[in-house]
Amino acid sequence: MNISVVGIGYVGLVTAGCLAEAGNRIFCVDNDVDKINMLKEGGIPIYEPGLAELVQHNLKAGRLHFTTDLKEAVEQSLLIYLAVGTPSAPDGSADISTILSVSKAIAELMTEYRIIVTKSTVPVGTHQKVSDLIMSKTNVPFDYVSNPEFLKEGAAVEDFLHPARIIIGCDSLQVREIMKQICNPFMRKGNRIIFMDPASAEMAKYGANAMLATRISFMNELSALCEKVGADIEMVRHGIGSDNRIGRDFLFAGIGYGGSCFPKDVRALIHSGRAHGLDMHVAAAAQLANEQQQAMFADKILKHFEGKEEKTTLCVWGLAFKAKTDDIRESPAVYCVREFVKAGMKVRAYDPEAAAVAKQALGNAIEIFDNGYNALEGADALVVLTDWQEFRNPDFAAIKAKLKKPVIFDGRNLYELDYVGRAGFAYHSIGRKTVSPAQP
Repeated sequence: MNISVVGIGYVGLVTAGCLAEAGNRIFCVDNDVDKINMLKEGGIPIYEPGLAELVQHNLKAGRLHFTTDLKEAVEQSLLIYLAVGTPSAPDGSADISTILSVSKAIAELMTEYRIIVTKSTVPVGTHQKVSDLIMSKTNVPFDYVSNPEFLKEGAAVEDFLHPARIIIGCDSLQVREIMKQICNPFMRKGNRIIFMDPASAEMAKYGANAMLATRISFMNELSALCEKVGADIEMVRHGIGSDNRIGRDFLFAGIGYGGSCFPKDVRALIHSGRAHGLDMHVAAAAQLANEQQQAMFADKILKHFEGKEEKTTLCVWGLAFKAKTDDIRESPAVYCVREFVKAGMKVRAYDPEAAAVAKQALGNAIEIFDNGYNALEGADALVVLTDWQEFRNPDFAAIKAKLKKPVIFDGRNLYELDYVGRAGFAYHSIGRKTVSPAQP
């Protein structure tokens, strides 16, 4: 089947690659000429495990076509997926201006029936706005589908190829059958397609992200209380997660959530509530708790070096908002680094994938290294801010030898308290006791 994907970012490129892998012919449209030229040559503008191989394979097979020509894509494709950005507006609402401008352009280019499929995360009611806009620009028949993405950065390809569920919001039985046909290659182990109306599909996406953000924020609040009362958040997590009604996912305490989805979608849900005369108290509390969690961890480090900030050098491991991605959008790690620099500290940083992107965002405020151990040389403490796998079992002897003082601040609770203490470190983590170096 011929399908177009408009907007070749994280969601769009993964969607295009995976649909091509299922045998479809995909037209990938983006107005970024440099990005399109890079993709035509087999380059990948983002880091996502498995994505480069997927794109290169399907490009070579002739199933992926990259273009800046929306007209060509609309003429060639029955289905047109919208995967453009919907960033936060200043008031917290989701900015759907690009969705609307692309929809207008498609309407003006359509000469025969098309199906518009929105993958972007959009507020409830967008389906009506897009439908009304298209109808105001053309008499050509079309159908609208809300098909929200549920892709975790760092596991997006796996999530698309083996989804926990696929939500399809549309009113046409005929279109449901077409969408089912497209999704069937990803349903080999059982049907996990959930059909509903477009408004419910839009709300399901926001509800899922806000629910997960709330779990994270609640665990982070508990971690702060654990530190006050002498409890251990890791033990608490095991106790809570063993309840089948709760489960074990998204219960890890840390320095807060970030990325392109949770912060933006929580803000948009709060704004949608206010627009309809409702205060979204739980979502607002999750947002506030997340902001406070980032600030508390940064403050913990600033207080440790209070009065010596301008003489302090920190080695930071991790700049991405989570492991297995180069995405630093609303990264708690970047927030903390900015707080350190603002206080007058020097920062030597390492991240396996996000270093180049972070350097663009932070400029000369920090020194970037291509090796985590080299970044340690002469630093007053190691600060772990992202949960990359390579940070989980490091050479503690090498760390100790390179640091001025054996001090670790761990924002991801990667290490066992007793082990780090025996290795001779003062160890500060989240929601657990502070460990002093074990005496020989």
